[in-house]
Amino acid sequence: MPTFTVTGDIDPFLHVHLCKNEKIFCESGAMVMMEDTLQLKGKMRGGLGRALLRRMATEESFFQQEIAATTGDGDFLLSPALPGSIELLTVSPSCAYTLADGSFVAAESSVTLNSRLNSLGGSFFGGTGGFIIMEARGSGQLAVSGFGAIFTLDVQPERDIVIDNHHAVAWSSQLHYEIGMPQAGGGFLTGLVNSVTSGEGLVIRFRGQGKVVICSRNRALFNAQHANATALS
Repeated sequence: MPTFTVTGDIDPFLHVHLCKNEKIFCESGAMVMMEDTLQLKGKMRGGLGRALLRRMATEESFFQQEIAATTGDGDFLLSPALPGSIELLTVSPSCAYTLADGSFVAAESSVTLNSRLNSLGGSFFGGTGGFIIMEARGSGQLAVSGFGAIFTLDVQPERDIVIDNHHAVAWSSQLHYEIGMPQAGGGFLTGLVNSVTSGEGLVIRFRGQGKVVICSRNRALFNAQHANATALS
């Protein structure tokens, strides 16, 4: 089976080793280096319908790259588009993962990225894919990336976890999640005012049992600050 290894402390690479006739798929433009025993080609993985849904669901490309060991064993390096860490997850029939926008890096060919309807709250608010979101199912390794450092939280029954909406990378699909405003006491108007004045915006409340992968930096806030700095310069 393909071997995934994260290498490097700052803005790491995903190092993948393939034995002959093995293959993986990855986000378009992620390949940095590969040996000449390997072949790279762009594919509409899952056909036109799934490619269109994937493009609608997340910020992933219409085409994905397939890297295959056609003439012998080989190694290659992948890198996510944004600076940050890479986390390796194991997908199994009993453990699927939901992916936040732009978090997919690579997966074994035995993993499939399927589309499904989002929750009502997630459909209207950013960071979780709109009306259609992507879910990794099947069996094999999955690599995801986040902006900045990555940390994995274990959610346990009766111990809900609340995180900022823009720091979500991926989470166990069996978790129940709701998108709303931070709790501040009072009613809806109080919560809305607190959300604006605290600068926290929307949050996601996870409950059940599973994992949530989060990143340290808020990409939307970073982009907004960079745009303001550029406009003032």
